[in-house]
This record gives sequence, structure tokens and C-alpha cells, in this order.
Amino acid sequence: MLQQIAPFIGYLASLFLVLAIIVNNDLKFRWFSLWGNISFIIYALIINAIPVFITNFILLLINIYYLRKIHSRKEYFDLLTFAGNETLALRFVEFYKKDIERYFPQFTPDQLNNKLNFVVLRDLNIANMFCAELKENGDAHVLLNFTPQRYRDFKVGKFIFEREHDFLVSKGIKRIVYTITPFYEHQRFLKVMGFTKGTEPGHLLVKNIDA
Repeated sequence: MLQQIAPFIGYLASLFLVLAIIVNNDLKFRWFSLWGNISFIIYALIINAIPVFITNFILLLINIYYLRKIHSRKEYFDLLTFAGNETLALRFVEFYKKDIERYFPQFTPDQLNNKLNFVVLRDLNIANMFCAELKENGDAHVLLNFTPQRYRDFKVGKFIFEREHDFLVSKGIKRIVYTITPFYEHQRFLKVMGFTKGTEPGHLLVKNIDA
């Protein structure tokens, strides 16, 4: 039985390693590599391939080491507001224009004017740009909440919605509302961050900001 499923485990291991090469995020690279190593170790034990076992066992230990290092690494986070017409902000939007269009196809740079705008700095690099229109009832309608690929590990979201909770409240925000369906990957992120399906017309995803 095990001999029959061994090739499939080998294919699965190869798939994990291919995915590790494709992703451009250190954390995802290490996790895909780790699962590839585990799969190859199982494969090697089934077919009695000792060199494959030894190689992947060593690589597994290396990946565990770096994963522990990544998760224990202390990073500097900060939040800075901006008006909307700053050169750096406009350059950021222009640089990531194609990626932003995938997630927020209706966003245009002029929407930054007279809105609640801020960037999240991660080790002094811009890791997120947020733009929302504030309503009188305390709703903040999101126009842009964009994080470059390398920082999409949920740390930025936790920083905004947990550590900067008091900042959001200070701006009079009671709810953060998405009126436009974001890209699927962003929907998954929002659900992890506590957003739920809205019950009012046009409110697709909503998160209550408790005072």
C-alpha cells in the first residue's frame, strides 16, 4: 500500500518546493520548503532512499531554524498620516499601480484628497497605504488598503486593527466598511482580521471598532 502511494507523496513534495521558489515572501518560502522536506522524508522512508532522507532532514532543520528566527524577529512598526498630495505617497501609488488595480480597481490617486490617509511603516519601509472616507455616522468607507506582496503576513493588519485601535477610535471611527468587493486574497485577509458580511445595502464587509 505504501509503495503504491509513494510516487504521489514524491509529486507532492516536488510541488511544495516549486511553490517555495515561486513565492516572493520569506515566510511562505520557508513554510513551503518545510512541507516539501517533510513530504520527501516520508517518501524516502517508504522507498528506503537514505540519501534523500538525510538531505531533507538537514534542510528541514535549517527551515525550522529560520522560521523560528523569522517569528521571533522584532520589527519596528509605526503609523503616519498624510494629506494625499505628497510626492512620496503619489510615487508609491504609481509604483504599485498594477497591483493596486487588482485589489482596488476603482481607486484613483485623486481619491486621496480630503480623506483619512495613513501609511504603516515596517522597519521604516512603507508596508501599507490606507485611505478611507469618513461618514458622519462613524463609518469609514475603505477606498484603499494596500500592502505590498513582501509584507502580506497579517502583521500589518494586526498592527492597524489591534495596536492602533485607539488611533482609529480617535478619528471617530465606529465601523470600517468595504462597499466594493476586494480581490479574493484580500477578502480572506479581512475575514482573518474580523470583518464580517454587512447587513446593510452596499456594505459588503464590515468590522466594528469598539470604543
